[in-house]
Amino acid sequence: MKNKLKYLDKINFPSDLRKLKKSELKHLSEELRQEMISAVSLTGGHLGAGLGVVELTVALHYVFDTPNDKLIWDVGHQAYPHKILTGRRDKIRTLRQGNGLSGFTKRSESEYDPFGAAHSSTSISSGLGIAIANKLSNKSNNVISVIGDGAISAGMAYEAMNNAGASKTKIIVILNDNDMSIAKPVGAMRTYLAKILSGKIYFSLRETVKLIISAFSKRFSKKAGKAEDFLRSAVTGGTLFNSMGFYYVGPIDGHDIDALLPVLQNAKDVNYDGPIMIHIKTQKGKGYSFAENSDDKYHGVSKFNVNTGKQEKSKSNALSYTKVFANTLIEHAEKDSKIIGITAAMPSGTGMDLFAKRFPSRMFDVGIAEQHAVTFAAGLATEGFKPFAAIYSTFLQRAYDQVVHDVAIQSLPVRFAIDRAGLVGADGPTHAGSFDITYLATLPNFIVMAASDEAELVRMINTSIDINDKPSAFRYPRGNGIGINLPSIEEKIIIGKGRVIKEGKKIAIVNFGARLKEVLISVEILNKKGINPTIIDARFVKPLDENLLWQVANDHEVLITIEEGSIGGFGSHVSNFLSEKKLLDSNIKFRNIIFPDKFIDQDKPEKMYKSAGMDSENIAEKVMEIINSKIIIKKTN
Repeated sequence: MKNKLKYLDKINFPSDLRKLKKSELKHLSEELRQEMISAVSLTGGHLGAGLGVVELTVALHYVFDTPNDKLIWDVGHQAYPHKILTGRRDKIRTLRQGNGLSGFTKRSESEYDPFGAAHSSTSISSGLGIAIANKLSNKSNNVISVIGDGAISAGMAYEAMNNAGASKTKIIVILNDNDMSIAKPVGAMRTYLAKILSGKIYFSLRETVKLIISAFSKRFSKKAGKAEDFLRSAVTGGTLFNSMGFYYVGPIDGHDIDALLPVLQNAKDVNYDGPIMIHIKTQKGKGYSFAENSDDKYHGVSKFNVNTGKQEKSKSNALSYTKVFANTLIEHAEKDSKIIGITAAMPSGTGMDLFAKRFPSRMFDVGIAEQHAVTFAAGLATEGFKPFAAIYSTFLQRAYDQVVHDVAIQSLPVRFAIDRAGLVGADGPTHAGSFDITYLATLPNFIVMAASDEAELVRMINTSIDINDKPSAFRYPRGNGIGINLPSIEEKIIIGKGRVIKEGKKIAIVNFGARLKEVLISVEILNKKGINPTIIDARFVKPLDENLLWQVANDHEVLITIEEGSIGGFGSHVSNFLSEKKLLDSNIKFRNIIFPDKFIDQDKPEKMYKSAGMDSENIAEKVMEIINSKIIIKKTN
């Protein structure tokens, strides 16, 4: 049962919020923070980022006429308070659950989400697009894009600021500077923002805010003089943003409602043809001590006890695939000084934080900059180093041109450790690793592997160490392994060779990736029906084990492939091989089990795989459908 909250209980939509007195907004913020902590403790999710923008969220919806004014949250994981205030409080305890609220902004969920997001650094670009659309349509709506100090360091954000500065179009950008994204932000932008904040004047004092407001209002007049321009640049230090064409104000205490309201109101009211940058300083995890004191400020949490901060832990005793990767790479790096670790703002998510502790000078977190990460790795590879770029499947999509142009065409030995392959549960379709098999295996000069369990992952890492003439990739899922013993770092596999797991008759199931366990369970179901299929772990999509596939095609009547990916992946490569060798239809009937041609909504992973037809029961049912249909043509001598 929810606690009664004096102010929040009165609010269903921002129009209700605007009926409150300004003096009541601090109390509302406290209740909003309390409600968010309570909800996330039951669902898990992104906690710290939302706690840091509670006051900002209240102030934005109080000042601006949302949803007519468009409010865009970069990434969206900080938007839980926004959801509570925009008609979704009754569903907030369904966050990231099946049929529940998304953990990010989502256009189909609410008119208050004008742009969906779950990857970073898109808010200025999308906001500028909306602002120019309004301009072309003679609309006077305000557009506000909120972006973090980590996200604004990404290349796309710079591109958007460059375009915005030249556009002569009003857009309000809120730079939420909390010195944290998922991990500590890195790079020159962090240093620049820290320099601004270390200045003598910090705009949280009411008198100073008045000074800003005075200058703010005057600046939008063509008659503004050099003295005011000098004051603004000297006091605020916003030279970089000024030079890109932004009118810069800040930094302002983002937890001080009294400081936020007048500055936002002036930004709303002023008639100015150009972008405005309001720099606010906030604290990630604000108002919840366990989050404030955590290294990652409770960025992403499982369900937790509000009073103790203790999070629920996985009941599995098996190591996570991520940790297996990290530990194995560390073992190799102990012996090989050429091994370099690279990640793009995801050190803990990829296990590279463990590598960094052991080899701080050989691990590079390049920030939210996947494109740079890939080409940076390519540069290292030209000089004989062995870079391992650990990037989530869904994030590597952002650097595809670099993978093609800078790595594959030059046949450079960059090793891609592709974490979060397959469906990822609560993060939903924006984070699902659905396409990497297709987009990597289509490239010449690539070796593409998929681990069926954690032991195979170790063998693939071991194997990749010695691939020095072309790029390679090995993919593995989120979560824990199946709990088997791990081989030594000396144990390798022959490139392009699969393995026979179980010999059977008539039907062969060729697995690529981590569905092998479910395939083996499906065999138990089939065995009870008198069906004894051959089971093969392909290991490679590129190069294919053509000899094994040839043998399978000649010894069986039906071949079924299964993979955690979209059309165009492993099954497509197998189909092409069978067709080229004139084995398709004449010798064997072929079917492949892949992800359906849709984006699969968030849910528990096992339910997502069931909906995709990739659990053991569905696999067995698929085999039975093929057997009972008329598609099997008996071979004749």
